[in-house]
Amino acid sequence: MAHVTAPLENLIEQFARLNGIGRKGAARLAYQVLAMEKAQAEDFAKAIVEAHEKIHRCAICQNFTEQEDCAICRDPARDKSVICVVESPRDVTAFEHTREYKGLYHVLHGLISPTEGIGAEQLYVQELLARLKTDEVKEVIMATNPTVEGEATALYLARLIKPLGVLTTRLAYGLPVGSNLEYVDDVTLYRALSGRGEL
Repeated sequence: MAHVTAPLENLIEQFARLNGIGRKGAARLAYQVLAMEKAQAEDFAKAIVEAHEKIHRCAICQNFTEQEDCAICRDPARDKSVICVVESPRDVTAFEHTREYKGLYHVLHGLISPTEGIGAEQLYVQELLARLKTDEVKEVIMATNPTVEGEATALYLARLIKPLGVLTTRLAYGLPVGSNLEYVDDVTLYRALSGRGEL
């Protein structure tokens, strides 16, 4: 981008580092930030810093929380015999919107993707396996996205879980292949959950 001042170029670069945002989108966001009143820009920057300082991963399920354990893991009404494994905290939000799922979650924070150099050791796999060592968990639902990486991750985890004697199921897919769970409507997601089958 010609004739862009260094601070603006830096801002564009920071936005471009966000997943799914290209150079043009990053430039658009940077110009929006510059159009803000100074106080609004400061609030925006403060919100980012505060989120980073106060939000961390739940000690149990790895979802985002302000406390040691998240509200879902602390809820005595949740069914502790079922764990739904998802790729990101956004997927937890999608399932909670259906109001139909009453079990617990486990957030992997990514998927196995050899092309991007992401292996199982970079995900929260060991933390999941540690949770399955109690007799409480009877079923693990693989709710990774219906993509090549999502399928590969689900099959990899199913192979690790099977010897532990825990039932491993996969969401039924009335979901389009390659789709993203966070964008799927509640009814489709509920049907996928209800019609899940064993892996």
